[in-house]
Amino acid sequence: MKAGVLVFPGSNCDRDLADAFKKAGAQVEMIWHKETALPSGLDVIGVPGGFSFGDYLRCGAIAANSPICRSLVKFAKDGGYVLGICNGFQILTETGLLPGALMQNAGIKFLGKTVTLSVTTTDSAFTCKYRPQQEIDIPIAHHEGNYTVAAEELHALRQEDRIAFTYRDNPNGAIDNIAGVLSQNRRILGMMPHPERAIDDLMGPPDGKPFFAGLVTQFVSA
Repeated sequence: MKAGVLVFPGSNCDRDLADAFKKAGAQVEMIWHKETALPSGLDVIGVPGGFSFGDYLRCGAIAANSPICRSLVKFAKDGGYVLGICNGFQILTETGLLPGALMQNAGIKFLGKTVTLSVTTTDSAFTCKYRPQQEIDIPIAHHEGNYTVAAEELHALRQEDRIAFTYRDNPNGAIDNIAGVLSQNRRILGMMPHPERAIDDLMGPPDGKPFFAGLVTQFVSA
């Protein structure tokens, strides 16, 4: 599998994400935000966490209008796989690739801790190595992680089994305890928690390893 990781001014999880892909067996290319075209042969694009463009204007809004995101949107609409984590999730909602928006945490504070998630669906390349309703421990680090979405879009997420992860104990006020959602074709995932920070036994439970292992396996077996 060949993965591309986008890099914006203010990205601070790009290397972590690249490392997680590599440890799962993927080849990785880093892609600067001013590039206008993607490298050839990509299977998946990772949009990392951080504070792209300092979170000025609105989280992810400036990054979503960068040159590389025009190619990202085309890649996604052509059926490519896209993963957005934390600020990456915010960027994916700003581009319209995923529904909803990420608002300020209900407690109006930055949250940096490990939380317990429930794997709400295993019907995706991102979650296929987990068990249904499996509980996993994954770190969060965000100030705007309060997921909100219009009522009709929330209904669609529920009916189409597109809620990928939920919080056991909601830390930020997200509607329906949502921590991650899938696109209609199930090839785009946005999530606030950081699975790339949970792949090493020395750093705590490596509950993020199946996430990346499952994604890479999908392409190896294809």
